[in-house]
Amino acid sequence: MSEGKVLQSVGFIGAGAVGTALAIALRRLGYPVMAAASRTTASAKALAARVDGCEAVNGPQDVADRASLVFLTTPDDAIEAVAASVRWSQGQGVVHCSGVKPAEALDAAKRQGAMVGTFHPFQTFASVDQALEDLPGITYGIEAEGELLQSLESLAITLGGKPVQIPADARAAYHASAIIACGYMVALAEAGAGLWEAAGLSRQDGLDALVPLMGATVKNIGKQGTIQAFTGPLVRGDVGTVRLHLETLGRYAPHLVSLYCRLGLEALPLAAKKGRLSVDARNELEGLLQGRLVTEDQHAEA
Repeated sequence: MSEGKVLQSVGFIGAGAVGTALAIALRRLGYPVMAAASRTTASAKALAARVDGCEAVNGPQDVADRASLVFLTTPDDAIEAVAASVRWSQGQGVVHCSGVKPAEALDAAKRQGAMVGTFHPFQTFASVDQALEDLPGITYGIEAEGELLQSLESLAITLGGKPVQIPADARAAYHASAIIACGYMVALAEAGAGLWEAAGLSRQDGLDALVPLMGATVKNIGKQGTIQAFTGPLVRGDVGTVRLHLETLGRYAPHLVSLYCRLGLEALPLAAKKGRLSVDARNELEGLLQGRLVTEDQHAEA
């Protein structure tokens, strides 16, 4: 099957932020998005209302009957069951958008002669409109073979992104990297904002201050890399500052002590690569962080 035929008509099973944003983006590029189905009729209709020529249909089978390439943008745990519930056609393209699930999750479609793969947009989708703004320049994690692989790589490039082939056995590590750098960054922002309350200020004051700081850090990483972008007391070898942080956290936010220590120990090699941290200071910092971590772990076990 040629690339043109694979992309002759497109359908979506699942109408959340990922499915809706991709459907809108593909239609804007001229791809015919024919049908959408979801767990609720309302969400399928909401997607269809934003995509010219798209019809909200009753269920997954109706999408499969109308599209040569079907995107499964359902929750991860529903992918295999949905794929197994549909009668697929020989040579039809069936793709899920999970970051962690391998293409193997679509084996039920593959056994019926469909070409299966993954097409994961490596981006956060907090809302449809924000996702549409953020799509240009992102990476797409792809797992597929043959003609479908060529079609998906071409599609990623057309969307303004970068296609990267992610083997099945590497998908969990690939996806975990996103959670650490993106999802857990939100948790770090929440923890940082909470410390402003210990200073007698509001959590919102903290977020107002932290968001520009975090944004500048992300920009610096993109422009200069992680080593040059890393700043703070570990880089300078300020043992006294780190000790004061630990004492303060112990009084006002003891639940953050272990987190601070673990992140510090993870960051020390990065600080050392910047070239300003002496061996003695690094050893002292490592001993301080490791020692406090052991103490916290002992308290937790007691």
